[in-house]
Amino acid sequence: MHDIRQIRENPAAFDAGLARRGVAPVAATLVALDEQRRAIATRMQDGQNRRNEASKAIGKAMAQGDTATADALKAEVALLKDTLPALEAEEKSLTAQLQDALAALPNIPVDAVPDGMDEAQNVEVARWGTLRTFDFMAKEHADLGPALGLDFETGAKISGARFTFLKGQMARLHRALAQFMLDTQTTANGYMECNVPLLVRDEAVFGTGQLPKFSEDLFRTTDGRWLIPTAEVSLTNAVAGSILDPDALPLRMTALTPCFRSEAGAAGRDTRGFIRQHQFEKVELVTVCAPDQSEAEHDKMVAAAEGILQALNLPYRKMLLCAGDMGATARLTFDLEVWLPGQNAYREISSISNCGDYQARRMNARYKPEGAKKTEFVHTLNGSGLAVGRTLVAVLENYQQADGSVLVPHALKPWMGGIDVLTPQP
Repeated sequence: MHDIRQIRENPAAFDAGLARRGVAPVAATLVALDEQRRAIATRMQDGQNRRNEASKAIGKAMAQGDTATADALKAEVALLKDTLPALEAEEKSLTAQLQDALAALPNIPVDAVPDGMDEAQNVEVARWGTLRTFDFMAKEHADLGPALGLDFETGAKISGARFTFLKGQMARLHRALAQFMLDTQTTANGYMECNVPLLVRDEAVFGTGQLPKFSEDLFRTTDGRWLIPTAEVSLTNAVAGSILDPDALPLRMTALTPCFRSEAGAAGRDTRGFIRQHQFEKVELVTVCAPDQSEAEHDKMVAAAEGILQALNLPYRKMLLCAGDMGATARLTFDLEVWLPGQNAYREISSISNCGDYQARRMNARYKPEGAKKTEFVHTLNGSGLAVGRTLVAVLENYQQADGSVLVPHALKPWMGGIDVLTPQP
């Protein structure tokens, strides 16, 4: 959400920022709507003041026996009582229109974000790890996985496309990855573990920016709640409507949850395999902080996600997203893309975003700096640390052997119950 006062003060800069995302100029329309709203609000306030003054004057006129003046004042008060509700309704309508218009706009990219409208203009910042050389033809996980317990057919039979049934050693590997990630983010990186609701109200999904524009990417229940597309929704909304103690910031939280996405915007993409599912698990990282902590917390979150890949010895590259490829709520995003030898490509495994005060304004999440008279909006950040299913895919493809088996990464062995290698099952 944007501050209409800032738009009034510098409409050209606002339009220029949105133009980097491919959004047409809107500042003039927003400012005009706000001026109309404020004019109505002024008329309403003036009318209320005059009604109060006239009401008091009636008593004085009556006490002085000036019935003519009293009658005139009564008529004026009656007219104002008839007029004010219409003004109030108009002011509410214009306020709602303005809020809806502001809520539909994406965040403004910071200056460091490169120009561009799609992933082709993203900028590679760094690479880590050595790509493995194979003395056999490396397979994609979709070909390698079924013999190891990655059961696409059963998942589809039960629930339809983009659902997968994990069995035996594959289910154990998936659980080990999730526990390894969660334990690392809590014990090594200082994020507080949380267990959060998977069903949330409209206000929560609005607060983190999925509503109103992206409802088609979500699943909704018959009682009007939403299945979370990421634990970001639940974690970030924990501070909605709050005034936080500055001494409690930064607040770092993490949760391992199922995530649910309709993938309406990804029709035809990654229909084969375990990359893009309607239901998947993810360890989410969320930070709520003061504005002056925001940049350092973003760096910390990126490093926390990178640390998982490094511990698993999975090669990856770090990408700075261009303005047009960022999520709507972000002002700066780094993607981590893991190397998949079966696909001979890097694929996204984590997206770590600094949202500034964009979400905080939607949620009305504030803090009061020490010595300040007024509250300020906090900053919020979120990222994957990591997506469990995509990490499983990366392990399968990078640790595969010629006989179809898959070695268990050394870092996972404490969570694997003595299993060192996944072997094809008859």
